[in-house]
Amino acid sequence: MERIEHRASFGGWQDVYRHRSAVLGCDMTFAIYLPPQAQESRVPVLYWLSGLSCTEQNFITKAGAQRYAAEHGIAIVCPDTSPRGDDVADADGYDLGQGAGFYVNATQAPWATHYRMFDYVADELPALIEAHFPVTAARAISGHSMGGHGALVVALSKPGRYRSVSAFSPIAAPARVPWGEKAFSAYLGDDREAWKRFDASELVQSASEKLPILVDQGQADEFLDVQLKPWLLKEAADAAGYPLYLRLQPGYDHSYYFVASFIGEHIAHHAAALRT
Repeated sequence: MERIEHRASFGGWQDVYRHRSAVLGCDMTFAIYLPPQAQESRVPVLYWLSGLSCTEQNFITKAGAQRYAAEHGIAIVCPDTSPRGDDVADADGYDLGQGAGFYVNATQAPWATHYRMFDYVADELPALIEAHFPVTAARAISGHSMGGHGALVVALSKPGRYRSVSAFSPIAAPARVPWGEKAFSAYLGDDREAWKRFDASELVQSASEKLPILVDQGQADEFLDVQLKPWLLKEAADAAGYPLYLRLQPGYDHSYYFVASFIGEHIAHHAAALRT
């Protein structure tokens, strides 16, 4: 690994690293915030997954999370949102290709060569973090928009791996909205049964572990009615008896102004679970 950024923040360090990913077959970057407590002992980790067109930079520069991570003694790891590089498949627009990995394992050409973000986030990256940084195996996961979708899918697919999960404005039922239909068709093909593995509204119906889900959704979100549809996830969770706490926040949109307004509450939510 190569450290490419190192900045003091709230008594800890906000770093960015570059490494070669065996899973993705390319160089990847990730950000890690190590709170001041990490100088004395190992700390638990919150993994944050960002949304369409983002890199690891959006969350660390806009969310204001370092303050709360320092208060609770939690590391935060934020990967990039897709494989990158000149030899990595791409597409026009912001909602497919580089910057839009959708946290799936692609099975279709040309995407299958590199686009295995599910395995990267769920397996390779945590193994790397736990081998090289002063962290424990106590993990939480959260994310925004496409990353909220990713956080829910990873947590639901890996029972016992995480202590807590939350999401901001997630693409809650990707198989039934334009963003998800476009990405899943490209990455996974036309078999909609294969899409269910990466759709939280499907996964809650048969989840073996009922890890409570916290979702915050802005009611003034410009993507709410067409792309996000959190009520589809809520309906599926209620039918399955899955604990889902959906908070509709009046006046808030899809931006990081929304994330920054409630990230402190989410980190406190995760901190309580990570201490148990």
